[in-house]
Amino acid sequence: MENTPFDPIDIASLHVWQRSQSGDNNPRLERLSHNLPLAVKQELTPCQRRVLEMRYFQNMRVTDIANELGVSKSSVSRTLRRARDRLYRSLRYSL
Repeated sequence: MENTPFDPIDIASLHVWQRSQSGDNNPRLERLSHNLPLAVKQELTPCQRRVLEMRYFQNMRVTDIANELGVSKSSVSRTLRRARDRLYRSLRYSL
């Protein structure tokens, strides 16, 4: 495959498209800030809520959470991943 230089017209078109797509995110952020607490309460298990709280509100590392809860680091990582996935599935259409 040859190394070909980028076409400046395509790059300019990309920049025009990016500017047209970048808008005010305030309405989306407002919906997210309204829907996130509801999703956390309704979609997550108590264990998932606790681990998320420790990780993101108390700024604890995965190792520290595992030590405090008496579980393995991989268990904490899986719980965080599943909680984030559930929240994503719940919130992706509300944005």
